[in-house]
Amino acid sequence: MSEQAIHMIDLTKPTEHQKWLAINDNVMGGISTGRLTYDGKSCQFQGELSLVNNGGFSSIKRSLEPLPKEVNTVKLTFVGDGRSYQLRLTMWKDGSSIHYKHEFSTIKGKSQQKVVNLTDFQAVFRGRLLNEAPELIANDIKHVGFLIADKQTQAFSLNLFQIQFTT
Repeated sequence: MSEQAIHMIDLTKPTEHQKWLAINDNVMGGISTGRLTYDGKSCQFQGELSLVNNGGFSSIKRSLEPLPKEVNTVKLTFVGDGRSYQLRLTMWKDGSSIHYKHEFSTIKGKSQQKVVNLTDFQAVFRGRLLNEAPELIANDIKHVGFLIADKQTQAFSLNLFQIQFTT
């Protein structure tokens, strides 16, 4: 069976960045900054990490329309800064949110595509892996997002072009 795009988020659209919410370590006392902006060509997840007050993360997320249960792959198109990021999916099960992550590395200035199977995501809670989390199923996914928490206290920038949910 050939890959088929079921749902796509086009981050080259001028209004796409308005659908995203930034959540930085200031929710726990840190002072890192991060946001999603539009530069005329793509959306940029950018900011700066700080380890002050036990900080050290920045994240963005957006809601998703319900996905068909047949979706089993996420395909990203991006240009990175040489740092590592997490692609994050959040699902709701029995009234609780469960976060799943997949870490990926970037090559500074190089256009890349990353294809990730849903089975390759790991359930996490505040950075710790969860061993007995339910299986990540596409039609339970409510949010998609990105997080950086590599303890490097310098500016970061991830240019995002497209996120495709495929079968």
